[in-house]
Amino acid sequence: MEIPDLAALHALSPAQQPTYPDRAAVDATVDRLRTLRPLVLGHECDDLTDKLAAVSRGEAFLLQGGDCAETFAGVTADNTRNKLRVLLQMAVVLTYAASVPVVKLGRLAGQYAKPRSSDLETRLVDGEKVTLPAYRGDAVNGFDFTRDARVPDPARLLEVHRTSAATLSMIRAFIAGGYADLRKVHTWNTDFVSDSVAGQRYDALAFEIDRAMAFMQAIGADPDEFHHVDFHTSHEALLLEYEHAMTRHDSGSGAAYDLSAHFVWIGERTRQLDGAHVELLSRIRNPIGVKLGPTTSADDAIALASRLNPDNIPGRLTFITRFGAGRIRDGLPEVVEKVTAAGLQVAWVCDPMHGNTFEASSGYKTRRFEDVIEEVQGFFDVHHQVGTWPGGVHVELTGDDVTECVGGGEDLLEADLGDRYESVCDPRLNRVQSLELAFLVAEMLRARSV
Repeated sequence: MEIPDLAALHALSPAQQPTYPDRAAVDATVDRLRTLRPLVLGHECDDLTDKLAAVSRGEAFLLQGGDCAETFAGVTADNTRNKLRVLLQMAVVLTYAASVPVVKLGRLAGQYAKPRSSDLETRLVDGEKVTLPAYRGDAVNGFDFTRDARVPDPARLLEVHRTSAATLSMIRAFIAGGYADLRKVHTWNTDFVSDSVAGQRYDALAFEIDRAMAFMQAIGADPDEFHHVDFHTSHEALLLEYEHAMTRHDSGSGAAYDLSAHFVWIGERTRQLDGAHVELLSRIRNPIGVKLGPTTSADDAIALASRLNPDNIPGRLTFITRFGAGRIRDGLPEVVEKVTAAGLQVAWVCDPMHGNTFEASSGYKTRRFEDVIEEVQGFFDVHHQVGTWPGGVHVELTGDDVTECVGGGEDLLEADLGDRYESVCDPRLNRVQSLELAFLVAEMLRARSV
């Protein structure tokens, strides 16, 4: 399938694109990006499509998680290992406690750009109001509130490629080195919070897994799946210059793939049916997602599926719903019912984070853990009501002990947010809250199977 050139995409007036001061510098960066090696391979994308097809059939569950916005400075072995660890822990909880295969998809190795509600940001500096371009992620500009830092710089796209490649290399090295081996379920918890209820529950589960593994080895059964894991990467396909430059034709099949990640998604702010993002992603073979917020109608969803998955290929399209805890039970049923009645093959996944953000009295952007859980519960309730499969969760999280979301077993308060608020954009669940979420989702899955 032919890929439209960048000029054609920009003629569609794409939303959420940076305003670069030097177009020649942008063109030179894009030309350079086209010469850099792909970050993933086409057959790996096809493998993920097959796995997501199982999700769409109700035979597996998708766990997608990672940073709200990665930073260049955050690309370290410790940070990468911590995120991988919490995702592996959550997957083990879901697989073992709910008896369901889990597809593991990291929101990392490319999540460097973020849409913003405004192009500008105003702050008080030395008693005077100063207005500068909004921070759009390290792929675009710097977080520091200075004129130089906030100027969009296309050269940052080259750093996105470099740091994404470094992150992928670390993930692959950890997995190849046996870090994901099920025999190490206890080592993933060695420095876990000792007085955490979630940590104690995980230790008990790990002990059960150890006993089961010992039994399997004793009877001569030791499947390879116990010792390695399939792990794929994803990010929002936001910056057209980067995604277009990383789109290549497969030498064997001739199909086009966006080889910046295995899975890319279109955000709530860029899912215009006649927009540039839908046009570009309609031409690639990767499995793709679309965020659907509370303004989405059933007709919108059906039209998007027609554009993005005209052949109705299972595993090709995932709808990621983000209605908010107070709206999901009212807004989602009709969308799911009509999409299902139309015979469309989609995987349904819940993003319980983005519809539940608010500003604390201290000025920090935060989320209540209880709202996150309430939206997931509402998601499950709607799918139970309609008779469809609640296929997964998409969560902003970190493997560190941050204090960005209030509530949960640690009972974090708004007053605690300043202790370790490290996100440069949206608040993330910390590792204790992430594990709590996994146990609660496992209980919802188990209740559904009874």
